[in-house]
Amino acid sequence: MPRIAGIDIPSNKRIEYSLRYIYGIGPKLALDVLKDAQIEVGMQAKDLTEEQVTQIASVIDRNYQVEGQLRRTVQSNIARLKDIRCYRGMRHRAHLPVRGQRTRTNARTRKGPRKTVAGKKGVKEMR
Repeated sequence: MPRIAGIDIPSNKRIEYSLRYIYGIGPKLALDVLKDAQIEVGMQAKDLTEEQVTQIASVIDRNYQVEGQLRRTVQSNIARLKDIRCYRGMRHRAHLPVRGQRTRTNARTRKGPRKTVAGKKGVKEMR
């Protein structure tokens, strides 16, 4: 199992898919890294030589923010939004959706499980 940027990438997959296991590397970035490292797309990760692995690791370290450094940057950006009390920061602080989604229904991922309020019954039918 090759180890790149502190992550063991799966060896039984093609290298462009294995690189996506690193936080901060998606489909486009994986192809860009392979192009910069001059490694052919479609190779299995287990077939990489040690020098190819170090080549990929050096391209990633030199050009991109990944894993811990990227996570710290994202968290500091969110903390900055909270500190300046902008709208997005207040939404983060209240654990509500930040990007304009509706909250009357849905938004269960951000809001957590439903909290049932006692005394809320439907309107009784008039007879």
